[in-house]
Amino acid sequence: MRGIGGVKARLESGETTAVELVRETLDAIEAAEAGQEGLNAFLSLRRELALAEAEALDWEREEGIEVGPLAGVPVAVKDNIAVADGPTTAGSRILQGFVPPYDAGAVARLKHAGAIVIGKTNLDEFAMGSSTENSAFGPTRNPHDRSRVPGGSSGGSAAAVAAGYVSGALGSDTGGSIRQPAALCGVVGVKPTYGRVSRAGLVAFASSLDQIGPITASVEDAALLLTAISGFDPLDSTSAERPVPDYAHSLQRPLRGLRIGVPREYFPAELDPAVRAACDAALDRLRRAGAKVREVDLPHTSEGIAAYYVVATAEASSNLARYDGVRYGMRADATADLQEMYVRTRHEGFGHEVRRRILLGTYVLSAGYYEAYYRQGCRVRALIAADFERAFADCHCLLTPTTPTPAFRIGEKIGDPLAMYLADVFTVAVNLAGLPAVTVPAGTVGRLPVGVQLIGPAWSEERLLNVAWHIENEPLPEPARERRARSSEETLEDEEPESAAVGSRPARRGRGTVERGRERVERGESRTESPARDRSRRPAAAPSLQRGGVVSGGAAPSGASEPPAGGSGAKADAGEDRPRTGRRRGRRRGRSGPPAQGEES
Repeated sequence: MRGIGGVKARLESGETTAVELVRETLDAIEAAEAGQEGLNAFLSLRRELALAEAEALDWEREEGIEVGPLAGVPVAVKDNIAVADGPTTAGSRILQGFVPPYDAGAVARLKHAGAIVIGKTNLDEFAMGSSTENSAFGPTRNPHDRSRVPGGSSGGSAAAVAAGYVSGALGSDTGGSIRQPAALCGVVGVKPTYGRVSRAGLVAFASSLDQIGPITASVEDAALLLTAISGFDPLDSTSAERPVPDYAHSLQRPLRGLRIGVPREYFPAELDPAVRAACDAALDRLRRAGAKVREVDLPHTSEGIAAYYVVATAEASSNLARYDGVRYGMRADATADLQEMYVRTRHEGFGHEVRRRILLGTYVLSAGYYEAYYRQGCRVRALIAADFERAFADCHCLLTPTTPTPAFRIGEKIGDPLAMYLADVFTVAVNLAGLPAVTVPAGTVGRLPVGVQLIGPAWSEERLLNVAWHIENEPLPEPARERRARSSEETLEDEEPESAAVGSRPARRGRGTVERGRERVERGESRTESPARDRSRRPAAAPSLQRGGVVSGGAAPSGASEPPAGGSGAKADAGEDRPRTGRRRGRRRGRSGPPAQGEES
């Protein structure tokens, strides 16, 4: 599959038709995915529906009817985003047989632009994972090395684009789930500002963190898809009423005078040397394009993982309380009473990692630990947002690694939850602050891609894509090309570049971000003072599933025809420079049955 521009050129010139292109795409996917050598990137294909949509587009072209900017372009959608009249599983057994009767807001915009959704991609169950190994339907494999993970949780979407199955795909990003797999698969991923893209129709994980975004083979294609899916949606109470620019229009704008910050905390001593070299190479390209580079501090970076896994799991325990087997999805058979049906349905329907996070979220929301953990996590979240705000007073954007290492082997970390969580150590802070970020390929280590991440202030997607385009297209200087070719086992020598580059100073003494983050997660600590705990109300042990499977501390399903997608959200008003965070009661919609939408609890 060519890039979106190439596909559009073929269609507009009459070289092919939408029907021929869709049939060719589906046949190629089915052939490639057959047998044990397949990537397992797709969970379902929409052959009949996609061909019918393509036929309608061809008729419109023949009749001279104006078609959308993406007319006839095949795309894929992560299977936690609703697409009407086809299964949506969220990678879980508990949504077995569920078919949403409507399109998610982002999908509706894609279709309005003329894109054709050809299938739903694999993911970690309920988007909870960093490797796409937690799917109830088996792991997805990395196209560059089938023994390795594609990243997660949007691993199916990233693998589908990297393998050339489709020109672009939608993913969701709660703590790095677009950027991390995009980096490990060597493609471009965009996590938009919270509120830029509608969450209506997205199966909720953590409502104040979730955001839908594009995964593509090039920065230009990412700009085209982001333009198509962005905009206000009255069905999402956290959607922002702001104008949507043409993100592709200013991709090639010069960078002269642009100030790029390099956060010291994102380059610890234990960072893989190949990843450090990739960042050096990207900075070399940006200097050649006219940008200035300086070091900045984000002092609360090491607390990001701990804060994220407190806030995200707390919201997940509330959001996932609605899955009880009563109105939709799987239901345990041969149960003696309603309570047993609840318990068995949730135990059999949820995978191990999802159950772990529900219990963790319920624990931090319990009476004895709410102040010590959840409230502290929210305070650290505010400190992280303030760190970014101070950094952006001196810089237009930041450049960091996307991942600490290239793709790891399948099975390598699945038995060590903490090691798996730390795969997102460089991405979670962006979600906590509600900021936009882009990952762009910056080299390879052997066959394995390495990506760099660009982070900007709220609503700065246009600038980030402009910078990413220069990383993608600026000629690479010879010294940087040599550094990029070094293996991950080599140690880089110190250099003295013109300004603060990644390798320009000796490693700081003491433990690095990853190690400090691991220790804080293990201890449940943060840098702020912990309030006194009410020991008289502290539970003796972590809570278990209670009262028919509805987790203690989580919000029980409401009696309405459709439960709202819970969690706290950030409402972004049109005149604000940064989205606000806080709880707000969302509007309830009248649709029946489906669990996926972008409303608030």
